[in-house]
Amino acid sequence: EDEIALFERDMKEFWTQFKSVYGTEQINETLALRDSCKGSIEALSEKWSKKLKEGDLMVDKIREYNNEILQQSKCISEKEEQLAEIKAKINQEEEQQKHLMDSIQELKEKLTKKMEIKSSKDKAAKEKVERLCKSKVLFEERLGLEIRRIHNEQLQFIFRHIDHKDPDKPYVFTLSINEQGDYEVTSCTPPLDCIAEFQLKVRETNNFSAFVANIRKAFTALSYK
Repeated sequence: EDEIALFERDMKEFWTQFKSVYGTEQINETLALRDSCKGSIEALSEKWSKKLKEGDLMVDKIREYNNEILQQSKCISEKEEQLAEIKAKINQEEEQQKHLMDSIQELKEKLTKKMEIKSSKDKAAKEKVERLCKSKVLFEERLGLEIRRIHNEQLQFIFRHIDHKDPDKPYVFTLSINEQGDYEVTSCTPPLDCIAEFQLKVRETNNFSAFVANIRKAFTALSYK
């Protein structure tokens, strides 16, 4: 408190000396200049305060724009990753489709080849059947044999005049051409134990007349049992 009182006394003395040295007019000018400077400072302060507020708003806007840009960049990156995955899947599907088309083409070629082979075998089988049919008259005259063409390009051979007790009794076997182009007996009535042997022999020798004759002999031998 003593120091404050001392300071106030010194200020009063200074003010008294200041007025005595400069006079009232200079003091008023100084006060007016002070008020003018104070007004200018206040005006500048207000102006710069407004500028600072505008700057803060601008900074906020820039931060907002930066956040939007970051979000958009993140979204673009995600879209690019998704697009890359889609492209990879498309490439994989295209590769699978190419393999599938190659497999289909290969299967088509194999099927075409098989069909050609089958057609060739069918043609050979039909030619054999035709040749057998042409021998029909010879077999009927010499062996008392009737030949009929039945379903699935099979031939049915019917022997008669074998059983002296019943000349009209039929002895029958059915013949076809298998996929390998070989003769194959599909049925035999009455059954013969030696039919498999005869079938194997005609495949080896291709002597069909001997094959038919041997079967007739086997039927004849069976009729005497």
